[in-house]
Amino acid sequence: MSMKTIAIIGSGIGGLTAGNLLAGRGHHVTIFESHTSPGGYTAGFRQKGFYFESGTLAFESSGVFLKTMEDLGLKDRVHLAKARNRMVSPYYDFRFESCEGFREALAAAFPSEKAAVNACFAEISAVSKAMRPFVNKPYPMQFSGLGAVKAMLSYLSSGPKVFKLFKRYRGQSVNDIADRHFRKATPPHRLITNLGYPRMGIIGLAGYFAMISEDYWHVVEGMQHLADVLADRFRRNGGDLRLGAPVEKILTKDGAAAGVVSRGVSYEADAVISACDYKRTFLELIDDPSLIPPVQLEKIRNAAVSEGIFTVYLGLSLSNEELDRSLRAYTVAYSPLAYDLDFEDPNDPAHFAKCGFSMHSLSLINPSLAPKGKSSLMIQAICPTRWQNNWHKGDQERYSVLKERVKAALIERAETIVPDLGSRIEFEDAATPLTYERYTGNADGATSAWSWDPRKAFYEGGMMSAAVGTPVRGLFIGSCWSNQIGGVPGAIAAAYICAKKIR
Repeated sequence: MSMKTIAIIGSGIGGLTAGNLLAGRGHHVTIFESHTSPGGYTAGFRQKGFYFESGTLAFESSGVFLKTMEDLGLKDRVHLAKARNRMVSPYYDFRFESCEGFREALAAAFPSEKAAVNACFAEISAVSKAMRPFVNKPYPMQFSGLGAVKAMLSYLSSGPKVFKLFKRYRGQSVNDIADRHFRKATPPHRLITNLGYPRMGIIGLAGYFAMISEDYWHVVEGMQHLADVLADRFRRNGGDLRLGAPVEKILTKDGAAAGVVSRGVSYEADAVISACDYKRTFLELIDDPSLIPPVQLEKIRNAAVSEGIFTVYLGLSLSNEELDRSLRAYTVAYSPLAYDLDFEDPNDPAHFAKCGFSMHSLSLINPSLAPKGKSSLMIQAICPTRWQNNWHKGDQERYSVLKERVKAALIERAETIVPDLGSRIEFEDAATPLTYERYTGNADGATSAWSWDPRKAFYEGGMMSAAVGTPVRGLFIGSCWSNQIGGVPGAIAAAYICAKKIR
């Protein structure tokens, strides 16, 4: 195997995993990161002693993650805590621990709709159960040789049933299944249509139940710890991690990737892995756009990405014990179920007064993530893409006023769960989709790669497709953008495939 020079753009979970795999084989690998710390969307920060996640809060598919940590010799450096989720509305209050438990809670909350609830969940459960053999399992591409064959067996044995169901529900969204079983503008209909991402595919909804209730995990030390551990391992294996080093161009020669330009300096490379935003990669970074077919460029330009999120960060004078008495879980999802929301309408000024929201406390998972005797809380709500004239981008005064208004509204609404929350705040800040776009580079602050709406799928193969290849030889996609619905497992899968292709 000849040693190669490889440039990786972005130090998210995909970039760091690919960098470690390739550096471990003796390749000369440089990761270029525009931010001053590694992590990308899997990062965090501290303010006044309180730690907050700046992107991903948790992830599914523990088998994929643990296999990666084992391969990199980091198994004991990062610890996981299983998610504890609570669902609250004016109609119900229950711990989300299984698909069956969810069904029972809804049947009890809406007794007149019991038959419809059972029929709806019969469909969801069928797909969810078919996906169960894949829960907690590493991906086959994480192995080589006989190991890959063995890892593929569970996929092959369950494959026919899964693909039959996938074919049946391909192109259908949560709105379609809600329409089949419930009257519109009713609480049960609103609940189903507001689970997960707007107009999420039924396959995604089934995965939500298969994974979130059984195989969804937080990093006990925080995502930034994970990024730092991966970055440290990369450096110890000879990798060059350049922080504060944004890439301005991807260089090409004779139709192939030839390097990158960072801060005006050119760096030659035998291969380039883009572990950053897909749109920016092809619409801004490629030095020769003619290498991308015009039809493909137009498709990339118009492709819908996953919705952005508004986050409130709070440091509280409440102890963890006091906060836990109110939350009774690490994560609480509150749904008013009083409005029909249109996430495709960016002009509704009352969106954040009507939408559901979630509350997350990292200090309940790990008390050291807040000062002694205090606690941390994050409040999040999904918002329409480019809401209110894209948050008045370019007008700092109007942007700040809007940001403060939404923050105050969510804090007030969160008092439904944590009484007198506003009087116990010691630190507060907020992030809009523009904030996420600025720090991660994701178009429109996308939280999980492309749109989860099957009507807007970017990849022809549907919601479960993944692809690292590009029209430019030697240029690969090594991030969650290689997968329609993104996520940490998708980014890791891309990293392994990239590492296998670069020999």
